Amino acid sequence: MRIGFGYDSHRFANGDHLMIGGIKIPHGKGINAHSDGDVLLHALGDALLGAAALGDLGTYFPDTDPSYANIESSEIVRRIMNQLGNAAYTVGNVDATIIIERPRLAKYLKAMRIHIAELLEVSLQAVSVKVKTNEKMGWIGSEQGIAAHAAVLLITSSISPF
Repeated sequence: MRIGFGYDSHRFANGDHLMIGGIKIPHGKGINAHSDGDVLLHALGDALLGAAALGDLGTYFPDTDPSYANIESSEIVRRIMNQLGNAAYTVGNVDATIIIERPRLAKYLKAMRIHIAELLEVSLQAVSVKVKTNEKMGWIGSEQGIAAHAAVLLITSSISPF
């Protein structure tokens, strides 16, 4: 078994929605990002890559490469899962937290979990997504942006000390 941890954050920008966990959320702001700016899927991608010791998102999807401009984060996770499958890893479970003041996301959490479970090819019970505010502290608390953390357990069929 291998454990990975991922983190991502983005500033808000002009726009009318946020992409979080592969779900379009209506909002009076958008995300300043090279891709669709889905912090939850970016944190998940980094956790998956980290658990397999394969680097980070910037290694595979650099924001300096115009071919990745506006890429859907769901596609990023699909490509990572393909790499993990080739390396004989499967996902055991995911635990993720989104940190945002507004909008309130509780009604979207199940849809996020379903989407992530489909991307990872695991049961819904293997995916936990929570949301927290920052209690009005710092740049997230003053509604300048959003962040997410993700922890992942990978299971491998190969025996390795690393």
